[in-house]
Amino acid sequence: MRKFCDTTPLARLFSFAISLYFLAACSSTNKPANKDDSSVKTPEEELATFQLEPGLKIQLVASEPMVQEPVFAVFDEDGKLWVAEMRGYMVDIEGHDETSRLGRISILEDIDGDGSMDKSTIYLDSLVLPRSIGLIKGGALISENKALWITQDTDGDFKADTKILLDSTYSSNGLVEHSDNGLLLNTDNWYYSVKSRLRYRLVNDEWVRDSTEFRGQWGVSHDDEGRLFYNYNWSQLHGDLVPPNYLSRNKNHKPSTGIDHGLTIDRRVYPIRATPAVNRGYIPGTLDESEKLIEFTAACSPLVLRSTLFPSEYYGNAFVCEPAGNLVKRNVVTESGVILSANDPHPGTEFLASTDERFRPVNAMAGPDGALYIVDMYHGIIQDGKYATPYLKEKTLERHLDQPIHMGRIWRIVPEDGQPVKNQKLSSASSTELIDLLSHPDGWQRDMVQRLLVERSDLSVVADLISFAKNDGNDLARFHALWTLEGLDQTNTDLLLSLLSDKSPLIQSTALRILEPIAEKNPGIQTKLETALLNSNQSADIKQVLQIALSASALTSNAAQQVLEEIAAKHSDSPLIRDAVMSSLEDQEFAFLQRLWKSPNWKGQSQPKEIFLEMLATSIVNKRDSKELGALLAMLNVNEAAFGWKENTVLTGLAIQQSSASKKGPIKLASAPIILTKPQTVIEASKLASLNVMFEWPGHKVEAIAQAAGNTLNDQEREAFALGRQNYLTTCAGCHGTDGAGISRFAPPLAGSEWVTGSDKRLALIILHGIEGPIEVAGKTYNTPEILPVMPAHSILDDRSIATILTYIRNEWGNSASAVSGRFVGGTRVTSQGRVVPWTAAELNTHIEMLEQEEAKTKAQ
Repeated sequence: MRKFCDTTPLARLFSFAISLYFLAACSSTNKPANKDDSSVKTPEEELATFQLEPGLKIQLVASEPMVQEPVFAVFDEDGKLWVAEMRGYMVDIEGHDETSRLGRISILEDIDGDGSMDKSTIYLDSLVLPRSIGLIKGGALISENKALWITQDTDGDFKADTKILLDSTYSSNGLVEHSDNGLLLNTDNWYYSVKSRLRYRLVNDEWVRDSTEFRGQWGVSHDDEGRLFYNYNWSQLHGDLVPPNYLSRNKNHKPSTGIDHGLTIDRRVYPIRATPAVNRGYIPGTLDESEKLIEFTAACSPLVLRSTLFPSEYYGNAFVCEPAGNLVKRNVVTESGVILSANDPHPGTEFLASTDERFRPVNAMAGPDGALYIVDMYHGIIQDGKYATPYLKEKTLERHLDQPIHMGRIWRIVPEDGQPVKNQKLSSASSTELIDLLSHPDGWQRDMVQRLLVERSDLSVVADLISFAKNDGNDLARFHALWTLEGLDQTNTDLLLSLLSDKSPLIQSTALRILEPIAEKNPGIQTKLETALLNSNQSADIKQVLQIALSASALTSNAAQQVLEEIAAKHSDSPLIRDAVMSSLEDQEFAFLQRLWKSPNWKGQSQPKEIFLEMLATSIVNKRDSKELGALLAMLNVNEAAFGWKENTVLTGLAIQQSSASKKGPIKLASAPIILTKPQTVIEASKLASLNVMFEWPGHKVEAIAQAAGNTLNDQEREAFALGRQNYLTTCAGCHGTDGAGISRFAPPLAGSEWVTGSDKRLALIILHGIEGPIEVAGKTYNTPEILPVMPAHSILDDRSIATILTYIRNEWGNSASAVSGRFVGGTRVTSQGRVVPWTAAELNTHIEMLEQEEAKTKAQ
């Protein structure tokens, strides 16, 4: 199911505001009537509608009445398929029965081993819109609206005998498309969800709930290294570049990288049938001239395929479901250093597409046989009624997509000449046999074996796991062995310390991650860890450096700062490494800044160093320690000749945070800071005004001079301005400079640019879609080689992040223009759907003129 279709509150408000206008416009267009058949098809008839990549075949696994409205499925250790059936979802155009307890969890069995399910048993029924299943020993975590349940089958009849409430806040808002779902057991032994800030784990027979970073919308997967993948209806593939809960540790620092990383800006989809019944179909640019969807509107349920059944080029690919377009997209994921990216290997055609309008791929999964399974909801309505536009309702009824209901299919994709492996009953395998399977080439098998070994709590396997982690040549097998030991609470410090010098970066990083909590409690282990990291830091590769930066918080302050100073000096050009270093410096930012101030490595100026110093200054402000801030201001009090790039950078960082800091009240200093009270020759008036509003000292009250700041932005906008600076430094400064003056051979200036201070819609369109040269700024024409040929799109950023950047650049470096809201960016994103190439300057200006003329006509009417 997913995030089903476009469902943001912005889209709902926007669509209702203009739907009548476009409905009238659509009725008068010259488009030919859609003649595509939207009738219900049998599974055999639907099979004939599929277009699949060459060399593969698709087979039916199950269909109605065995499964009805399936939205999620997962295989257990014996090859049984557990399916969440959302039978109450949109039973009619108004969704009248969505609160009825029609949902259920079924267990399907393939009795004869032919790949097709023969038997269905209802494990648990009377559920309200069930969405996810997390397998556990003897049962499953089951989620439904407003509840997460622990269920157990105590007598082996595949029916739940107990049902205990684990969390009443799970999916608490009751919105199908915008609440918790997923329940993926990751390699770190935690269950993760998307559209959620929660994770769960069984510790000493008790379930623990923990907070984690917010991720995604519908569906979650992970790769071989445990990196989480997810997406949003408008952006097909996002992921984490670091393990969970690292970058969010420092309360004084807000990271802008690492979590929720967009792997691709490619939004194009290529349906093989007309798709008029999509929520935004009335908006120009949503559908092409043949009424086919142009870009993702319902991206969901990404799957990283870790199967050797397929040709090698498929291993590690990410598959994304698009139920509104009746297709599944394939992405090739590549890794460069610490960054992941993805691309469509065959633009113009999809991995899987159908001419059946009711084919609704809402979930993808791997099976124990190595095959790729697709959950097909086979439901005409794929947009929750709370967000459906009048246009969509009309098209749905016109095409008779509201009925029938209680259908559904599950499909299996395999190579034409490949033979899926027959499912084993792993529940009856001995623990020793399971350990041998840690070397299995398929990710499903390794994941399942780890889960079973941890759940069994069989400590007789510990010695074998240690031996396995030391000696096996398969790094992925060793990786799972280490996490199995961690899950059994049988970590071996001697083993882990020895693996810090292992030849495999994955094993080194894993050992370091698992050692952290031990070192924090054991001074002896902490000392050994410090020695190891100080010795290995200089020779480590970039992935190891990233983990060292993240794990440095487990060291003593002095050792941590020594390690982090070396990393920051060598890798300050990496935004991810900068954020990783900051994550390990909570409440040590000022001490670290003092260290860098004296360091020979920080004498020379560079843009990455400026950015990092400003990040430190921002965190020091966020900490609000008046003694530290007083000492920091004293450090800046140097004569004009000595006032250099470091002093100026820190002052910028302090001044930018004025609004955020003032929200909690002025910071009270014990005495007047000389740098702010002496006659000024080095501090810009605007910065000085901001700093005078931020701080109070004897004889200086903020209330008396609050108007001196002269800000044109209100408090909320100033807060967005400050956040925009952080986002700008990560996203834009590399080409436009920290000072907005532009960088030769990269990008033109933003300071004094009419492109920045002019039309906010034009500016939003540039960042959403990109722009190519030549471009004229302040009377000068910029073109290659003076600048890069194209500024790329930044559409993977969310509306709020884009709005903060635009608000910032429109009100910095002497620019003065209105703030930009996330709602405005979202509206611009919606109405510019279908734009998949960068603008030219002339084209964009013409487009804006046309929009302004249309708006003027509308107002006149």
